[in-house]
Amino acid sequence: MPKAQETILEIDLKALKHNFEYLKSKTKQGTKILGVVKAFAYGSDANEIAYYLQNLNIDYFAVAYVHEGISLRNFGIAKPILVLHPQAINFKLLIKHCLEPSLYNSKILNEFIKIASEENQSNYPIHIKFNTGLNRLGFDANDIDYLIDKLKNTSSIKVASIFSHLAASEDLNEKAFTLNQIQSFKNITENIIPKLGYKPMLHLCNTSGILNYPEAHFDMVRTGIGLYGFGNSEKENTHFKPIGTLKTVISQIHTIEKGDSVGYNRAYKTENQIKTATLPIGHADGIGRQYGKGKGFVTINGQKAPIIGNVCMDMIMVNVTNVDCKEGDEAIVFDKNYTAEELAETAGTISYEIITGISQRVKRVYLK
Repeated sequence: MPKAQETILEIDLKALKHNFEYLKSKTKQGTKILGVVKAFAYGSDANEIAYYLQNLNIDYFAVAYVHEGISLRNFGIAKPILVLHPQAINFKLLIKHCLEPSLYNSKILNEFIKIASEENQSNYPIHIKFNTGLNRLGFDANDIDYLIDKLKNTSSIKVASIFSHLAASEDLNEKAFTLNQIQSFKNITENIIPKLGYKPMLHLCNTSGILNYPEAHFDMVRTGIGLYGFGNSEKENTHFKPIGTLKTVISQIHTIEKGDSVGYNRAYKTENQIKTATLPIGHADGIGRQYGKGKGFVTINGQKAPIIGNVCMDMIMVNVTNVDCKEGDEAIVFDKNYTAEELAETAGTISYEIITGISQRVKRVYLK
């Protein structure tokens, strides 16, 4: 791989293929796979990631919001796209671009039926979400009769799938809770399908659900973080390859004398003479202000260099006293060896927050 000459995010599409194929190998035969590409495909690049996965014959995509789905359509993504959290103001655009809404309460259901009818739609595909314990979005099991009444009194929509979301599938200490969610979902679907008169797709599992609860794969599974290289456990992480490498370069090296300070608010004061390197990446690029003060590091020539002082908007300073380096050398924020998960752990957060926070001003480079 070429050395960085500026701040870049390298995206390894071969690693993406590896992760997809591993997840496919863990999914029961005949089960569809939905790739979650919301939030710029977890901070990478939704268009490029979806296009690559489409060529691998993935079955479905999901985004959070309508504008994300429109971007995919404009890039040539033809696969079905589920919009997990649509807003009524965007329903006409959603229909125009053949996106499929998740409907999760009576208000949004009625609003979509109204718009779909006004747009002269017939059997427009929708996805009904039930709440089985995450307590975020979703109809309640007690809403089934209400739903059936609404669905049987309109020809404008048709249920493409019924789904729910596991709350703690990665935490085997919560296995009893997860098994209860799975059973609740089964009860709901066994109740609603005979009343509906046809069988929509059923899906419940996220990445950790795929890996830990094969009995709950149903007709389709959804994977987000797994595609990007994380398995939510030390054991499973060994099977995945992180697709992103965030690199930057040393702009300047300073010798800081004993008693001097580094950065804004004099947040770091030296006890001895040290050497620092300034890197062109900061909180506007996704390196939060929680780093520094003993939290976080970059890797330069295979050696760890701790982040010190306050993270600036466009720069960070790292301690390179014991690192053999010079101006122009590459610095790695995270890669396959020192992952985003390890960086996150130093600040008490999770890999999701690190990778989805990478600014769009960071140049993306694709390794094919």
